[in-house]
Amino acid sequence: MTTKIDIELFEKYDMLPRSGIVLCAVSGGKDSMYLLEKMTELAPDYGFEIRCAHFDHRLRGAESDRDRKFVEDYCAKRNIPCYIGFADVAVFAAENGMGTEEAARTLRYDFLEKTADEIGAARIATAHTADDNTETMLFNLSRGSGLKGLCGIPPMRGRIIRPMLRTTTEVVLQYLKEKDIPHIEDSTNFEDDYSRNKIRHNVVPELRHISSGFDENLIRCATLLREDEEYLALIAQNFVDSNLHSNSIPAAKFAALPKPVSARVLQILVPCGLSSAHIDSVREIAVRNESHAYADIPSMRVVREYDKLIFGAKERTEIPKRKVLIGKIMEIPEAGLEISCELIENCKEIHNSFNILFFKSDSICGNIFVMSRLEGEKIRLNGRNCTKTLKKLFSEAKLNGENKSLIPVLYDEKGIIAVYGFGIAERCCPAAGERVIKIEIKPKSVGNTI
Repeated sequence: MTTKIDIELFEKYDMLPRSGIVLCAVSGGKDSMYLLEKMTELAPDYGFEIRCAHFDHRLRGAESDRDRKFVEDYCAKRNIPCYIGFADVAVFAAENGMGTEEAARTLRYDFLEKTADEIGAARIATAHTADDNTETMLFNLSRGSGLKGLCGIPPMRGRIIRPMLRTTTEVVLQYLKEKDIPHIEDSTNFEDDYSRNKIRHNVVPELRHISSGFDENLIRCATLLREDEEYLALIAQNFVDSNLHSNSIPAAKFAALPKPVSARVLQILVPCGLSSAHIDSVREIAVRNESHAYADIPSMRVVREYDKLIFGAKERTEIPKRKVLIGKIMEIPEAGLEISCELIENCKEIHNSFNILFFKSDSICGNIFVMSRLEGEKIRLNGRNCTKTLKKLFSEAKLNGENKSLIPVLYDEKGIIAVYGFGIAERCCPAAGERVIKIEIKPKSVGNTI
């Protein structure tokens, strides 16, 4: 019989489909044999079909062959279709710089997902037990994990279900004995080479000795922690659903969230490993009263542009320093512009505009260069009667980060002489009839095509 608490778990997470196929991951060990038999018992009531999948890691030589044959023979006797996968885990681990456990898990789940796709399985069931969850919780606790890690193994992830998370090893062994169901033992389970085995063999027995109700207490603890985690995750998901538009969210709203919720918002938006330092760096640019800032986190850059946080923004392209030569036309490919420069000995008419710039020749110190703005630079624009930093100038014009970095700024050896789109420096202003340098910046010419 399935216990009431198991049914609650199934129904809460909608684990068992009312039709279709459930693919059971079966190693041949006690837990997976319990899973296979229990799911076979439940199949008629729910209306689904059972299939079996066994993955040979090729790590234990003859013992791996024994496990595979055991599962194949058992399924043949029970008329359960069985699918076998193979991979050399040791080679894969070495080629990809992984530990053996991580490599084995990656290959095993790849096989399960691929097999489920091929046969059209609605669910993939794995035999993780309450004992496995206890070991995971304790291991994550020792690493300083947050609430999500302390919950242990998730009951459901995509179509992968863990229906035995409230089932102890003691219950499994009793059931197998009563039903006379065979199983095999993995010899590595008795070794202390892995952290999980050390916890299983040394830590858990001590805790059971301290507390006679340890197993039931941990099941209850995991249930309560997961309920808290799911509640916080739901608040975070609701925030994302309501506020995410074109890969951006309102900075002020995000900054106002409690840190546990904002951390989960980031975990939804950035589905890869984020450290607490990464989370803090994004929160910092949301909280700071700056129009433009960014934080680099795994796989992307988060940019603050005025009142928005933009996820996945490209790194800014900047205009490198280039010398402007009289009589030459030079491209600024980063901005899609070109710049021309000429010397006029006696310029009768001066018509400065935002892209056509006239400079008094004698006011220019040395060479003229064009490049992106430098941090902290200032200019006293002709006709403005004030000096401003380029940062403030661009901010007042509400330019975003990428646009700011692609605004051509003209310098001589003394400092800024002009900013494209804004005008020239007061010190360079010419008068009609003087010797001037004329610079024109315009979109790059595109040749006609037939």
